[in-house]
Amino acid sequence: MTIERIRVLGLGKVGELVAHLLGGAGFEVAGGDLRPRPDLGFPVDVFDVGDPESLRSELDGFDAVVSCLPYDRNLGVAEAAAVAGLHYFDLTEDVPTTTRIRELAVGSDVVMAPQCGLAPGLVGIVGSSLADGLTDLRRMQLRVGALPQHPSGVLGYAFTWSPEGVINEYINDCEVIRDGHRQLVPAMADIETVVISGDRLEAFATSGGLGTLCETYDGRIRHLDYKTLRYPGHCDAIRFLLDELALRDRRELAGEILVNAKPPVDDDVVYLYAAVEGQGPDGLTRREYVRAWQPIEIAGRMWRAISWTTAASACGVVELVARGAVPGKGFLRQEDVSFDDLLSTPTGSLFRDEVAVA
Repeated sequence: MTIERIRVLGLGKVGELVAHLLGGAGFEVAGGDLRPRPDLGFPVDVFDVGDPESLRSELDGFDAVVSCLPYDRNLGVAEAAAVAGLHYFDLTEDVPTTTRIRELAVGSDVVMAPQCGLAPGLVGIVGSSLADGLTDLRRMQLRVGALPQHPSGVLGYAFTWSPEGVINEYINDCEVIRDGHRQLVPAMADIETVVISGDRLEAFATSGGLGTLCETYDGRIRHLDYKTLRYPGHCDAIRFLLDELALRDRRELAGEILVNAKPPVDDDVVYLYAAVEGQGPDGLTRREYVRAWQPIEIAGRMWRAISWTTAASACGVVELVARGAVPGKGFLRQEDVSFDDLLSTPTGSLFRDEVAVA
């Protein structure tokens, strides 16, 4: 099924830019949100995705839907899209949501593509592309962090994206491959130090960042893991909040406290670090892709790094599905997407303008 008309749900920090970029790429776009947005250059319908009847009605006539909603709202949208026969895309890092979407994709004539953001999403595309052509894979290390450029306080953080998603990945167990075996490890474990362009960061395990990579590389690699990047001291402070203050089972309250303490900042930076080791034509080799992305101007407006990197990755995948460069139906894994192909799309090309960091 061709993609011409796209419904974008959730017009927050990322969704608004997703709609804008898709419109610029030639698609007919309409937004959906709980609040009116007359300030935007595309039509916006006000409705509640939690109302199944309203959702079904508002998806009628579209070829695809991109959900930029909090992770716990995606499943209802995915189920409605599957029934209506719409291509489906989202940014979720939630493993149970993705598992259910995979079930919906079985036998489907449309694409079901969750996990189209940064991690999971872009980092998996980069990692699997680095692994292309290597044999006897030894290690794949994937690291991503969205941080304030000028950190303050013990947390050194600002909530530039969904607090529900952040708390979710801090609490749920994380899938990894160790010594050739898939297994689960606790979130916020295995702290290590990473230095990018002179910035000293800490990395620790968080859930969902690998998407389906552990399944894909099961039996093919010795070690595979994903870790979130933060400024030093962040992990211990969050552990204190969740465990010592007993907020682990009160996720909504934990998110409310953190956003109130660390609201979004405009001057942010997104770090992406990917490294793969394996046998190449000249023996054992290590390939790396390291970037530090900052806010950029798009169509006369400055966009935070977390917003444009997430939106560009998601829109690039939509464009590849539309042009037939990836499988046109069923469940789409991010590792099925070539990084070079992503860079060739109008929105994916935004990543070309950024230079590598030493």
